[in-house]
Amino acid sequence: MSIFVNQLGYYRQGEKRAIMPFETNQFWLVNEAGETCYEGETLLFGFDKSSGDMVTEADFSEYTLPGRYRVKSVRNEDEQVIAEYSPWFEIGDKVYDKLAYDLMKAYYYLRCGCELTEEFAGPYVHKACHTEKAQLWGDESVLVDATGGWHDAGDYGRYVTAGACALSHLLYAFRMYPAAFEGRSYQIPESGNGTPDILNECRYELEWFLKMQREDGGVYHKLTTAQHAPFVMPEEDKGQLYVFQVSSSATADFAAICAMASQSFRPYDEAFSEKLSKAALKSYAWLGAHPECIAFKNPEGNGTGEYGEWDDASNRFWAACELYSLTGEKKYHEDLENFYRERNFPRTALGYGEVGGFGMLAYLLSKQGKKIELMGAFFREIVQDAAQRVRISEECGYGVSMLDWEYTWGSNMNVMRQGMLFAIVDFFGLEDKVKAAAKTAGLPQKRWRRPGEVEEPYVQGMREPRSWSMRDHAAAQLDYLMGCNALGISYVTGNGENAYNYPHLRPAFADGIEACMPGMVSGGPNRHRQDEKAKEVIPDGTPAQKCFADEVDSYSLNEITIYWNSPAVFTLAFLMAKEMNP
Repeated sequence: MSIFVNQLGYYRQGEKRAIMPFETNQFWLVNEAGETCYEGETLLFGFDKSSGDMVTEADFSEYTLPGRYRVKSVRNEDEQVIAEYSPWFEIGDKVYDKLAYDLMKAYYYLRCGCELTEEFAGPYVHKACHTEKAQLWGDESVLVDATGGWHDAGDYGRYVTAGACALSHLLYAFRMYPAAFEGRSYQIPESGNGTPDILNECRYELEWFLKMQREDGGVYHKLTTAQHAPFVMPEEDKGQLYVFQVSSSATADFAAICAMASQSFRPYDEAFSEKLSKAALKSYAWLGAHPECIAFKNPEGNGTGEYGEWDDASNRFWAACELYSLTGEKKYHEDLENFYRERNFPRTALGYGEVGGFGMLAYLLSKQGKKIELMGAFFREIVQDAAQRVRISEECGYGVSMLDWEYTWGSNMNVMRQGMLFAIVDFFGLEDKVKAAAKTAGLPQKRWRRPGEVEEPYVQGMREPRSWSMRDHAAAQLDYLMGCNALGISYVTGNGENAYNYPHLRPAFADGIEACMPGMVSGGPNRHRQDEKAKEVIPDGTPAQKCFADEVDSYSLNEITIYWNSPAVFTLAFLMAKEMNP
């Protein structure tokens, strides 16, 4: 038992909390010299369903003196008074600078097709990998040069829809919060070339994207071997590479991200911007010629990630929105309106499977002419979603906006997606509307489900609302990721006193280095525990927020992916930008 905090620390202004899973009346803030710098009374929040804890909260938001501290409190057990402490953390103006660097540098460590040298990778070096041409699955006469890109996750596969999701988070973070990236070098080979390093890193993935497009505009869904490699270094994975059939979801996501990236690169490399624009137009034309959903399913004999989608409505909506933002042409506006009004999909989703929220962002941020009625509808969608998320956050002793059923594979993506939503509310000046709506909003009794999934309603009593800003709500999601959670674990390698270190990540295991490369976000708690190791180490009935173990063998708990880092980058960019310009 301990006291849980954001193990990196807190900006001087804004919410600062410690959470104690025991009842106590008082707490103290102690510096490195052992001196008490601040003391206060605690607030008993009460029983927290997702963690199973009786939660007490210590609020020291009014304390702003920079320094290194830990929180102390006491609890009674068997008539004994026992002192409890939090990990050390900092209060200051640059507490997240290393985290921001590490979250982005992680993408360099995941680069495929090139050698990682000591100059840029430190000890995490490897030789060039996966440099041979890929065969088209089912037709070995078709060879595709698709080298490059990022390894997607714990495996060495590369997947278009997953990459589009990660790129979208990163590119929108740069577009909306450029101050968080100005002058920041990630010490990659392209650093210093006159282009911001976040774009340099995204370009490495985009160059691979362009290789996955067929001549007719269709886009291969993924590039992998037949089965996942054993836990070897990437250059030791010698299995035959394959590209797999074109899917409409991959083609739509490709069109969307190329159109979006074309605008991002235009001030820095007009030729590359034009190349991306032409690729986007070609793929969108392919979608027009194939209006039916062409879903992807792993063929017999293939056991790598599927990333299948049973509907492509949100993908096509996103593509239409980005093409309209890029060109201003009427036909794309007509398409996006038709998809929005006539097709049923989650409107504000910001994940890899459902991408409607990216489409709305594209439209709302576009410099093209916009319909007031449509903008209003989009804003109402955002307000409704965010109001429910505020209520869910208020129902949780840890302040995280998560329902029990959302602690699934990659739950930390869900957490940081909520951080993104709160950031978007702040960006568009919708905070007052969200707060007003949250007073009457009910917790969501329905969720978007795939066919055959069972509904799990969530009913719990209303808590007294917190007086948090959207910045505070977003910060609480980051606090959770960085250790203010029911296990007291920082879910980012190399960041925090009690950071996890053994991800389900092949090079991290095979390189023989004890300390994992920093900046990798773990998938996090998963109450379904889909692998044998998870079932072995986590008992049945464990509360959802505690369904985690730092085990390399547990892919359902402890894998990493490129699109789990990216929403953390976005949320952190928002918080850094707010710190620079409150």
